[in-house]
Amino acid sequence: MNKEVDIVKELPAHKRYDYFIKKVVDYEEVWGLYKEGWAETEDSEGRNLVPFWPKSEFAEICAMGDWKGYKPAKINLDEFLNNWLPGMIKDELKVSVFWINGYSVVVEPERLLADMEEELENY
Repeated sequence: MNKEVDIVKELPAHKRYDYFIKKVVDYEEVWGLYKEGWAETEDSEGRNLVPFWPKSEFAEICAMGDWKGYKPAKINLDEFLNNWLPGMIKDELKVSVFWINGYSVVVEPERLLADMEEELENY
């Protein structure tokens, strides 16, 4: 594993959220885990969450347990902003941003969309 991955995966969830926003906008891609369907998890109230990562390496290290056999899959940023997040809003799903060892920032798709659009204004 590379040094950046080792350092970033140890950051607190809110710092990983900031890293996620910057990297995803920078590289214009989002990563999920896929195996006959996209990986999902639940929050403490049983609501479905869809986890996303900024790089394939982070998604790959999470492909264990319930996600064993899942592979990192890339989503183009435009598709994520224009199709995925609006679809998640419609389906009342929340986003698990940068899930590592069971911890992530859980946000409404609307919030993630707003934060990403704000970051995009810097480009």
